[in-house]
Amino acid sequence: MKNNSYTAHPTAVIDEGCEIGEGTKIWHFSHIMSNCKIGKNCNLGQNVVVSPDVVLGNNVKVQNNVSIYTGVICEDDVFLGPSMVFTNVTNPRSAVNRRGQYTKTLVKQGASIGANATIVCGNDIGKFAFIGAGAVVTKSVPDYALLIGNPARQSGWMSEFGHKLQFDNKGFAVCPESNEKYKLENGKVTKIS
Repeated sequence: MKNNSYTAHPTAVIDEGCEIGEGTKIWHFSHIMSNCKIGKNCNLGQNVVVSPDVVLGNNVKVQNNVSIYTGVICEDDVFLGPSMVFTNVTNPRSAVNRRGQYTKTLVKQGASIGANATIVCGNDIGKFAFIGAGAVVTKSVPDYALLIGNPARQSGWMSEFGHKLQFDNKGFAVCPESNEKYKLENGKVTKIS
């Protein structure tokens, strides 16, 4: 189905009240629920569920089999790997209704979350952070941080182009692909050029 501004496969279900940006593609068997806001040039793979009131920025890539639950906000240029998982309730029980008590999770600009990773709700993911495949994130993640394992632990820092940064003894690093420079100071990374 081709809308004036976005494309959706005929098997996709798009509920009323959604805002979907120009150039966005929604693939097979996906369900976009009411009151979602999806930006421009996003790509939502097969079997993706976007729950009510979720916000996705521009150029967000959502791979197959991802459910994005109410309370999640993804800024521009976020990558969500195949079958990664968000949660939105810290103490779920089948017999206890906790609707309206969803815990928010913010995934900041340029962050990547690997295949089969789990993001426990209430833990924000910093700008250009990189979460390795299968990691279980139980704490908020700093900008540019690389986290791997279960529970996820920081294993270094990443450039905006997705390369592990090697800092010299003065706290400077250069991305091997972009040649952009970074500074590590007081446990925080900033891009300086």
